[in-house]
Amino acid sequence: MRDVLQQEDYAARSGVLYSPYRTFSREDWARLRADTPMTLVPRDLATLSGLIEELSMEEVEQIYLPLSRLLNLYVAASQELYAVTSKFLGRQGRRVPFIIGVAGSVAVGKSTTARVLRALLARWPDHPRVDLVTTDGFLWPNHELEARGIMHRKGFPESFDLTRLLNFLGDVKSGREKVAAPVYSHFHYDIIPGQQIIVDRPDILIVEGLNVLQPARLPKDGAAIPFVSDFFDFSIYIDADPGVIEAWYVKRFMRLRTTAFRDPAAYFHRYAHLTDEQAHAKALEIWNGINRINLDENILPTRQRARCILRKGNDHAVASVLLRRL
Repeated sequence: MRDVLQQEDYAARSGVLYSPYRTFSREDWARLRADTPMTLVPRDLATLSGLIEELSMEEVEQIYLPLSRLLNLYVAASQELYAVTSKFLGRQGRRVPFIIGVAGSVAVGKSTTARVLRALLARWPDHPRVDLVTTDGFLWPNHELEARGIMHRKGFPESFDLTRLLNFLGDVKSGREKVAAPVYSHFHYDIIPGQQIIVDRPDILIVEGLNVLQPARLPKDGAAIPFVSDFFDFSIYIDADPGVIEAWYVKRFMRLRTTAFRDPAAYFHRYAHLTDEQAHAKALEIWNGINRINLDENILPTRQRARCILRKGNDHAVASVLLRRL
């Protein structure tokens, strides 16, 4: 969180006193749960937790239940606004999905947040159909990345098939039936040919990815170029100090080295037989040569575009919540 404090210090020194965010301590945020019922049980947490992030009932109760309550209110307001607009236009339109974007660095816990929100939101009676899609499926296949000479930039904005992603979101947002999304395998480190995820008019769609808040370069002629975030009704950024995320990345790499990487079919099988020292050095090499650069250049600069920021501490627990002022 050092960079956040530096920004706040700069704002104070420059005379800018206004912050676009209202900051809540963990305790203050937990009180906003109000009477929202707990709909998960301890056995649910095993499937929702990440590889190195063990989700607790306390975390769900204090952080994610209040957030699900807020999102439920947003969904209801969005549906009402859409109905009013349809009446004004003199047409009867179907409800369109409420789309939530979840952004943040590699290893920061985006997938866990997305899974928990999906589980909680699907238990609200007004919107039981909640789908989850990761933008990993919209990466160019490895053979295409190699042909373009950007295999070492995988995960950077240019490594995604942005046109396909924008068309997918446009189709979903327009209420089209059975919209297909490609499937990515972290085990094979590539798109799986012939496999698809079908999104069929959900009440809510959660889109999780590294660069989902990345703005496009504005055209000089003023032509319309949509951003991925243009399709979002709400956006969340998962935040932590880069040094902490580095430690999480290394820990995850070391865990995978003794699990998934041991399978000869795994893309990273070659790392399974490294010594502890070699594996640790390799994890740091990948982090500093790829993921830290992507974080600094492309991901972190988008943090202030999020409606909500969840700031994590060393233990993966959310320490504070920032909510953009309306």
